[in-house]
Parts: sequence; structure tokens; C-alpha cells
Amino acid sequence: MKKLFTIAVAILALNNLVAQNKNITLEDIWKSGTFASKGIYGLTSMKDGVHYTTLKNDTIFSYEYAKESKPEIIIAKNNLLVDGKNINIDNYEFSDDETKILISTGTEHIYRHSTRENYYIYNRKTKQLTSLTNGDKQQYAHFSSDGNKIAFVRANNIFIKDLIANKETQVTTDGLQNNIINGATDWVHEEEFAFSVAYFWSPDNKKIAYYKFDESKVKEFSFNEFNEQLYPSEYKFKYPKAGEDNSLVTIHVYDLATVSDKLMDIGKETNQYIPRIKWTADANTLSILRMNRHQNKLELLFANSTSGESKIIYTESSDTYLDIHEGEGDYVYFTKDNKDFIIQSEKDGYNHLYLYDITGKLVNQITKGNWDVMNYIGLDEKTKTLFYIASETTATEKDIYQIKMDGTGKKKISTSKGVNNPEFSSGMKYYINHYSNANTPELITINNSEGKQIRVLEDNSDLVKRIQEYNITKKEFFTFKTTENVELNAWMIKPANFDASKKYPVFLTFYGGPGSNMVINSFDGRNYFWYQMLSEKGYIIMCVDNRGTMYKGVAFKKCTYKQLGKLEIADQIETAKYLATLSYVDKTRIGTFGWSYGGYLSSLCITKGADYFKTAIAVAPVTNWRYYDNIYTERFMQLPQENASGYDDNSPINYVDKLKGKYLLIHGSGDDNVHYQNTMEMITALVKANKQFDLFVYPDKNHGIYGGSTRLHLYTKMTDFILNNL
Repeated sequence: MKKLFTIAVAILALNNLVAQNKNITLEDIWKSGTFASKGIYGLTSMKDGVHYTTLKNDTIFSYEYAKESKPEIIIAKNNLLVDGKNINIDNYEFSDDETKILISTGTEHIYRHSTRENYYIYNRKTKQLTSLTNGDKQQYAHFSSDGNKIAFVRANNIFIKDLIANKETQVTTDGLQNNIINGATDWVHEEEFAFSVAYFWSPDNKKIAYYKFDESKVKEFSFNEFNEQLYPSEYKFKYPKAGEDNSLVTIHVYDLATVSDKLMDIGKETNQYIPRIKWTADANTLSILRMNRHQNKLELLFANSTSGESKIIYTESSDTYLDIHEGEGDYVYFTKDNKDFIIQSEKDGYNHLYLYDITGKLVNQITKGNWDVMNYIGLDEKTKTLFYIASETTATEKDIYQIKMDGTGKKKISTSKGVNNPEFSSGMKYYINHYSNANTPELITINNSEGKQIRVLEDNSDLVKRIQEYNITKKEFFTFKTTENVELNAWMIKPANFDASKKYPVFLTFYGGPGSNMVINSFDGRNYFWYQMLSEKGYIIMCVDNRGTMYKGVAFKKCTYKQLGKLEIADQIETAKYLATLSYVDKTRIGTFGWSYGGYLSSLCITKGADYFKTAIAVAPVTNWRYYDNIYTERFMQLPQENASGYDDNSPINYVDKLKGKYLLIHGSGDDNVHYQNTMEMITALVKANKQFDLFVYPDKNHGIYGGSTRLHLYTKMTDFILNNL
């Protein structure tokens, strides 16, 4: 299998030299699944660090990491009967002793991360399946570490189910829709601090720490839901826009033994953020991350969970803003011996890992260099070796490294150029790696902690072979310098029959916002094939990461502070100027496409940059930062009351009079993230300026605009616009 994969990739690398006889269709991409890739789902490392489990066809299988063997069936589909009918496994979680499995089914997605579902407990010894609770669907059910209790959220309140006594206890009682939330997050914290579960079992199972969000003073946003009803219904939720009131956040600890609730001291200031809480290895000490509203000062507090008293352990500040990084291990990791913690910081100009003792004294900087740590993975507590992902070789790739806690023994353990996303075993002895590069679909392998490949789990060889039947050309990476001497990363796809003596139109795609990268050496799935389809029709496809994007250090990333859009549009205009210097580019036929922040930037291209771009497609665009949420927007812009010009000077609404080319606006009417209001305000401005444009609205669709045949319709609409106008 490995040999087959190698041969297939070698063929793929040469495919730009070989004429093929099939053209890609939109139906291939969005309907028939012609280019669908295979994956491995429900991956969980078992406690012994020797086995892992996967989920396939509602059956959970167990395998060994070290060798290929016959899998053990943990749960078969025929074991999942409720009222005589099989249930589906959407997700699952083992108890710590692995004798019980918590199964979620009937999952409903609410926002980006949040869901509600029904839960069942499967006892591996008795082979019995029982319901967690009765009534409405639940959220975020999790075992206590002893496996005897399960906490969950329902109707904005926290509950605990005692599996031994078969008793349910309601921890909070004041939960109320659009008012009080316990144990889950409000919309803006979920979206911008990237977490939705807002309660945590203590290590000794005796307490639960949780967030309470008081949304009562947050303004509501509403939109109609049509759903083919005679009379549309109105959906309302709390959404704090830039400069507006946030939820009042408090942190509590519930003691199961005394049935008491203790408020943690997070300071007298209420106009602040608590982006993370986490138990330390000490079962009585809760760590709390506190940020000011400007998000340029961060403090790590240790709170006594019995008394509620807290003290500041670590402080960091910035002239711009601080990021709370996502990922396994999160922003701070506490060692199991409770002696140290590892924290991420950009204070030396790049994102690196630092070791502090438990009192907050710096021990040493673990990683160093003019490159960014992308993600902290985990620590082998026995060998004191930690693992992380970094952009040390280039901002366009993700490599896996190991290093000792004292900063010695650094070693890159991934070997292939591209993007690596590992899932490590318990104990860090093995990892399952998800690898791809820009022209190669995902390869999933098992490796040991030194990076040695043990075996291939999925090589997508069928897809690799199928690609050979089509007119696929390589995505090529390069850099260029602007007139301001700024080096930008880019990629380009040229037509298969490219002739340098001809002139080609260019379709420029981007996102361009803070915390993003689109110029990255990984396989882009369906978008990859759409770009290939457009190249078949005679277009050059190009993507550029402008200033403000990631993995090139703080100076490059944070130079857009307080002026979102200014440098980003300058760099995309510089891209058009660069393209004009290429003999094979028709500089009068450059078009742009972007979604969300990319839609904002695309709208600026066709207005503020009207002299350089012929067409623009903007999907779900922000058109004025005053309309977007406060955590995201104020992080980069401060409050509109403090920085009015920053909000207005680069709003495409204020440049509609410059529009000359063809402009397509697309939005979902049920977008809870970037509200349809943005597009409505853009329409108002365009009409007032007597500017013609094209508009398409997808009823009830959210920010992703998907479901059924929606994506096929959307990409048909955009493709036709490109073919007719570029």
C-alpha cells in the first residue's frame, strides 16, 4: 500500500506535464462525491497508551498502535437498541476506567461549536444501554474521573447524574434563555474564545468549577426564519456588537459534599474577560485567565476553591493585543507533579513556550527563534519531553517537534514537507498523523514518538489515482516583494495547457484576516478542485497572504492593529501591480473572491481598489466593523468610541462611489455570525450611490451557506459570474 501511494504521488507530481482527457464539473465537486477523500473518525487514545479506538458505521473498534492486528469490537451497532430501534453514535467518551462509554446521538448544531443531543451510557460489563436523563436534549455531558457521575447542561442549568445511586441533582436553578447561562457559553465567548463547555470537574471529583453568564444587559439581535412557513418566525439571541455591553461573567465552584456554591474572586472590574479556567494538579486550586476589555493585558490567577480567594501568579501585557491560543494543552499546561506550568507567549516577537514554576517564577524559555510555535501538543511527564507544531522552516508548513523542558534536545520528528496534524496517544509514545501537501490528499499514518512511521492507515490511493484522469495542474508556491519591500507568500495554479506567450485572466482568492493563513502547503479539498476547474477554463488562480496573517512573527501579524483593512487592501493592490509585471497576465482582467473577512477584503478591492480589479465576489462579508461582535473587533480595533476613524476609514460602505467593475454580493439570511445586516447596509450605500451590482440571498442559511444542494447552487452562481464577467 505504501509503495502504491508513493508511485501515485510521483505521477501526480508530473501531471502538469501530461495532457489529460477529463474536465472537472461542479457536480463532480459538490454532488457526486467524485473527489471525496477518506478519513478515520472518532479517534480516541485508550488509557494504556497502547490501543486506540475509531468509529465506523456506528461501531467502535479498538486497535493496537504498534502493530496491525484484528480489531476488537468495543460496541457493535446491534448493541445500541432503544425502544427496539438502533441509535446512531455521533460521538463517544470513555470513563476513566473504560468500563463505561457515554454516547451522544441526535446531535443538533446550534452555533459554531455548540450542540445539543441525547446521551446514553453503555456499560461494557453488563452490555446494557441506559438513558442519561429524561426530557429535553442535553449539552456537554462528561464523566467525573471516577466514572461514577456525569455532569451535563440542560436549559442553561447544570445537572449531575449519580450513576451508582441513579439520582439526578440540579446544581443551578437560575438558567433562563437569553438571560442566564450556567456551564455553557454565550454566543460571543463561544465564537471568539473558541470554547463552549463552561464547567470542569475537579481532579478529585468532589467539585465542579463553572462559568455563569448574565446576559440580561446584552442587546438582542434578531432575524426572520422562513422555513417555508406561511408566517416567518423570529429568532432572537444576545449578540454584543463593538462598543456594546457584554455578559457579566462570574466563576463558581460547586461542592458536591456540602451542596454549596462558592463565588471565586476575579476582581472588582466587571468589564473584562475570563477566556479560560482550568484546574491545576492541586484539587483545591483553580486557575483563571483574566483579560482586560482591550485584550492587551493578561493575568493568570490561582483561586482557592474552598474560600474563593485568589492571587495573581503571572502577568503579561502588550502594546497591541494578546491572543489566547487554541489547541490541545491550550494556553497553559500544568505538570502532574504540580511543580510547574508551561505557557505560550509572543513577548520576544514570536510565539514560544515558556516554563514557570508553580509560584510564577520563570524557569526558562523552552523554544527560541525567529519562527512561531503553532500549537503546543503535550508533555511526556516521564521523560520531560514536550511536543509541539511549529513553522520553523516556513510559514506555509506545519512540522512536529520534540524538545526537553529545559530547552535542549530539540528535534523535528515529521519528515515530509507539508502540513502535519498529529493526535498523540496517552503517554505520548505514539501518534496518528494526518498529513497532506498542496497537491496530495490526506495520508494518515501511525508513528512512534521519534517520528518513525509504523504503518499507513489511509493513503487515499483511490482518490490519487482518480485525480490522474482529470486536467489537474500543480499548485505552486512562491514569494514576491511589494513596493514597500514587504515579502508576501503566495501560491498559483496555471492552466494545464499554459502558454507563457499568451495573456491570462487572474482569479485572486484570499481570506486575509488576523489569525489566518490561506497560503499553506496542505490539501484544500473541494476548493482545490473548484480552482482546478476554473484553471481548465483558462484562468490563473492565485492566493496571497497579506500583512496581518499568521506565522511570520508579531511585527507582520500585528501591524494592522487599530486599522483593519488598510494594509490588507494595500497588499492586495500590490498583488495586482505585481501581476501586471508578468508577461502572461492580462492586467485588465483580475478578479477577487473572499468569504467573511475575505468578503470584506474583496469588497474593498472592487471599491477602494477599483482601478486594479475587474470583478469581485463577496460572500457573507463584514461591510462595517461597527456591525461585528465586540471581542473580535475590539481586540484589533479597540472600541469604536475610542477609534472611530479606524472603523470608518476602511469600511467598503464608504467607498461605493468608486465602484467600476462587476460586484456580486452573497449572504445567508440566517447568518448568526456576520449578520445579513452587513449586506443590507452595503446595498443601501450602493443604491444611494446609484451603483449597479448583483445580489443573491440564501434563505435561512448560516455563515457557512450549506445543506442539501446549496453548495452546488452557490458555486454554480459564482462560476457563472466569473465566466460572464472576468
